[in-house]
Amino acid sequence: MTGDHSMRKYDEELEAMRSRVLHMGGLVESQVRTAMDAFERADLDMAQQAISADKRVNELEIELDQMVNNVIARRQPTAGDLRMITGVAKVITDLERIGDEASKIARAVQWLQEKDKTFRINRIPDIRYSGDVAIAMLRRALDSFARMDAVAAASIIKDDQGVDERFRATLRQLITFMIEDPRSISACIDTVWAAKAIERIGDHAKNVSEHVIFISQGWDVRHQPLEEVERVVARG
Repeated sequence: MTGDHSMRKYDEELEAMRSRVLHMGGLVESQVRTAMDAFERADLDMAQQAISADKRVNELEIELDQMVNNVIARRQPTAGDLRMITGVAKVITDLERIGDEASKIARAVQWLQEKDKTFRINRIPDIRYSGDVAIAMLRRALDSFARMDAVAAASIIKDDQGVDERFRATLRQLITFMIEDPRSISACIDTVWAAKAIERIGDHAKNVSEHVIFISQGWDVRHQPLEEVERVVARG
């Protein structure tokens, strides 16, 4: 009975950890949405909300790190459980970094307001589009983590290529603006900062997806061609 109770308690700890990760992921997704809305609307209040939210994200990172360390120290997990715990530790790091990138987008709103209140995102539609794609990637990555769905995770990795392409398109647009009107250079540089943050959010969402594949199937697919990743997950 003692052994059964101990195992049940262990399972509850692992489930609590996974639930906490999803809670953190939900907060980060909301933070990114707020930052993107603030950028589109040039809304300083929303920008500050996104920046302030990063404090709670950082607190959750510390809390989850402690949960991971406690489970490893007390339970000495092996095989699949160890893979899940180490994978969770990596997911936490990527989620915290997404929060950092959301804060960068929000700070760009503040900088743009200080320098050029006429420079708006509606002049650069690729930023809104890439932001929407990055948010969708994050949401789907969290869903694949919740279900430990390697196939769904692999499909997210492919979407990162689209975010990268949109970032390059945004750079081309901004270079054109700067050539046509040198007075826009400062505002364009701040906008590049935001566009790069969106591109990095896509990268981190892709990383979360790769961690899901590692947890669920034991394959480390980082830095592997997409075709190889799809082949690996199809084997199950």
